[in-house]
Amino acid sequence: MVLELIDPQTHRQLFLDDYAVESMDGVLRVLNRPKLCGPMIRGGCQSRTTPLWNPEKGLWEWWYMGGDRHYATSVDGEHWQVSDSSPVPGAPPLYHIIRDEAEADPGRRYKGLFGSAGRRPGVSPDGFDWTMLETTIPSQDESQFTHDVDNGRFLAFVKQGTEWGRSVWLSESTDFCHFTEPELIFHADEIDCENCRQRVRKIIDDPAYVTPPMVDDIDYKAEIYNMAVLPYQGMYIGFPTLFNPIGAIPPPATNFTRINQVEMAVSRDLAQWERVADRAIVLGVEPYDGKNYGTGQLLPAGAPVVRPDGEIWFYYAAHRFNLSASDHRKFDGTRELFRLGVQPADFADQVALCLAKLRPDGFVSLDAEIQGTVVTKPFLWPKGQRLLLNCDASWGEIYAEVVDVETAVRPLLGFGRAAGGPVTGDHPHGIALSWDGIAAEDYGWEQPVRLKLYAHQARLYSFWLE
Repeated sequence: MVLELIDPQTHRQLFLDDYAVESMDGVLRVLNRPKLCGPMIRGGCQSRTTPLWNPEKGLWEWWYMGGDRHYATSVDGEHWQVSDSSPVPGAPPLYHIIRDEAEADPGRRYKGLFGSAGRRPGVSPDGFDWTMLETTIPSQDESQFTHDVDNGRFLAFVKQGTEWGRSVWLSESTDFCHFTEPELIFHADEIDCENCRQRVRKIIDDPAYVTPPMVDDIDYKAEIYNMAVLPYQGMYIGFPTLFNPIGAIPPPATNFTRINQVEMAVSRDLAQWERVADRAIVLGVEPYDGKNYGTGQLLPAGAPVVRPDGEIWFYYAAHRFNLSASDHRKFDGTRELFRLGVQPADFADQVALCLAKLRPDGFVSLDAEIQGTVVTKPFLWPKGQRLLLNCDASWGEIYAEVVDVETAVRPLLGFGRAAGGPVTGDHPHGIALSWDGIAAEDYGWEQPVRLKLYAHQARLYSFWLE
């Protein structure tokens, strides 16, 4: 029998799906929402690109849309100094921008996608002076863009229609000159439509939320508004924005009042995607409290930024309301605004660029209450390497065994549960597993092994070899 081995030497093994898991019992896969840190840049702005680190300036740079302000800089990525000058005067709208450190030509250091109908590539030495290329990627009004550095690819996730409405299509390039014809990779389905019904009803029925001024009570389809994608530890993590319609806006606007909320999906090849943790919400609409912004809809600025310490930062645009103050007057007589104590000035400041933070590898955890067990897929453990576990056992404990591949039960001599623990405390950067009486340099085997973890009131995030 040929074993399919996972590779914790090359990539950390996370638990977004069962890729690294042979079996588990007594644990629950939980999607962990990032901690909201509030608004950073206010004034009706939004972005479809995340901040870029410029090592020459020693600063984070951020290009964004809204008003006359398009560029900001930051020392720490959280506190921003805004410039009021447009970076691309007279050019089509700059929708996405990356800084390519591997580019040999300094005149192509920055790469961007421009335009409102389709996406046209451009290159620049500094992010301000652009040369447009003779290529256009078909897209509707929304898209996302990712530089897959490890595989040398530029990935444009554009929006086109299908029988499921707005859907995600992929066009890719290896030279940022020639892009493939877009291919469909992700769309909504009937489960999304059922979730739409429930989520729309929750917003309408719960008085803590802002109900849009137009509610049709019609069974609209859920759609995928856009999807940011993060290459991470040998996989691709997608953040589809679910468009959940509530009421049809009549012509000439012809759009919908809606809830835009962000979920998570995972893929190994960009073609086949698995939804994570029963389609739980990563970034969701918040109750209105008069101070926060994410009470109407949320849109990712792009894929999350993985910081040098491994922490994961989500940048996103948070919208307070679905429609304008005049629309509220027209469609519901401002009854909802009066009920919640919304101030007219709030409509002059109804969109902000916000930040949320997540621990390293923290997208999903396997959570055990009384006692849970997790057995991994087989892997090679070379002699002298340490196995590290990202876990939180602040209120519990974790024991570990190295077990044989065939039975996935019998521990190897000296590497049983009694000698392998307990691990306690919170270890976002990893703790090396150890077994009593055996020196660390003696860990490792010529044949594949499995790891078996016993968890009590603990969370498991990832494991890896180093």
